[in-house]
Amino acid sequence: MTETSHHRIKRMRMRSWRRGTKEMDMILGPFADEQLAGLDASMLDLYDLMLHENDQDLYQWVSGQQPESARFTPILDILRAYLRDKSKAPG
Repeated sequence: MTETSHHRIKRMRMRSWRRGTKEMDMILGPFADEQLAGLDASMLDLYDLMLHENDQDLYQWVSGQQPESARFTPILDILRAYLRDKSKAPG
């Protein structure tokens, strides 16, 4: 049985909020809530794959402490742009 788009996004949102570290919960959770529905299928595939990476690596990639695995650069660029926009937002 194939997963519907709605269920897939719901699953990825839940996985984004229930990571191994609180830092990644707070980074990926809001991103998933606000951005996943607008991503195309290839970016959703990449995000889904990225969710299988460990939080220590993900945090270092997102924060720029370590270079990311090149295959995740497209989705990490979107995530970083989202985080930059959120940090500039008032309130």
